[in-house]
Amino acid sequence: MGNKLVILGAGFAGLQLAKHLTGKGFDITLIDQYNFHQFQPLFYQVATARLEPSAISFPLRKVFQGRKDVHVRVATVDRIDTAGNKVETAEGVYDYDKLVIATGCTTTYFGNRNFEEHCYPMKSTNEALALRNRILQNFEDALVASENEREEILNIVVAGGGPTGVELAGALAEMKKYVLPRDYPDMDFSRLNIFLVEGAPNTLQNMSEPARAKSRQYLEELGVLVKTNTLAADYDGHTLSLKDGSTIKTRTMIWAAGITGNVPDGVPEPAIMRGQRIAVDEMNKVTGTNNVYALGDIAYMETEDFPKGHPQLANVAINQAKNLARNLLNERRGRSMKGFRYQSPGTMATVGKFKAVVDLPKFSFQGRLAWFTWMFLHLMLILSVRNKFFIFINWAISYFTNDTTLRLILRPAGRPQSR
Repeated sequence: MGNKLVILGAGFAGLQLAKHLTGKGFDITLIDQYNFHQFQPLFYQVATARLEPSAISFPLRKVFQGRKDVHVRVATVDRIDTAGNKVETAEGVYDYDKLVIATGCTTTYFGNRNFEEHCYPMKSTNEALALRNRILQNFEDALVASENEREEILNIVVAGGGPTGVELAGALAEMKKYVLPRDYPDMDFSRLNIFLVEGAPNTLQNMSEPARAKSRQYLEELGVLVKTNTLAADYDGHTLSLKDGSTIKTRTMIWAAGITGNVPDGVPEPAIMRGQRIAVDEMNKVTGTNNVYALGDIAYMETEDFPKGHPQLANVAINQAKNLARNLLNERRGRSMKGFRYQSPGTMATVGKFKAVVDLPKFSFQGRLAWFTWMFLHLMLILSVRNKFFIFINWAISYFTNDTTLRLILRPAGRPQSR
């Protein structure tokens, strides 16, 4: 059996798989469009100037420093050839004996070109940084804007009431309450409105009823204008039209309303399911293939406990990677492979200081304890000790001062990069 393993994507799943198989006789090529791992659950803190991008990103070559059996390649995948066992990229062609697709998801705008053109997504560190620049520039623009312009500058809309939308809206509300009046003492921030627009009846629709109710209560206590049972219809960069006929003037609409799988060209068509997820069996093997696997958000695995597929969470991706690593090692040793079984440890979301909700398998809790629980578990998932330390320091400063010192508008100089 050959030992060439190609992994597409260095998110939670791809990175964990590579780490668990180093030094185990595999020749691993890890391909990603970035040269760093991104901690997606904290993108919103980069976007609201609570953390620097470097705090939630870690260089891939540092992870595998000195490892001759792991080859990191920065490239975008053009297509995969499952018949020829090849991955085609602009930077070259890579042969494999086994291929693992862990390319995750990206933003979907449900076919609306105007949303795609004018909204701000938040599915990468680069996008979070672009959003931070936009938010901070808004307040600079508001100082010199005319009365008519100021309304759309000081209205910020978050579309989507899942964990990302709720956490982002809460962070923006805390910025409005604690930070901006000190940074801009000559501006009236009572005119700054933060809207959260959600098509479902509740925020955090997939969590428990206590979590749903409490998250809305926390948001409204912070001053967020929550609009549930409300669908966005169209947006031209200045005015958001809602399905009920009402409108909101805004130049900043943040899209956290949907995701779709990053399926590489060449995946067998029958294996592509709803939401652009790839159908896999309980070993994470892609339907209709013999040596191709899919992990994490991109993988669609139906089981008795999860008849509609597993939730697209970091914990699922990490555990699928660990199980596949064990199975690949067992296969090499002539042992049987074991199907993936997932028991959810729970879900959580934070809205603001001392304001969080946690759903465990048998009970839920909210408030101060939930907030500390959220912080501890997210800190433990951060990749390096250095990053843990810097995040902890930033959180500690924010805890005691309700402030950070990271509100920098950073833009690329625009000089072309040589290749």
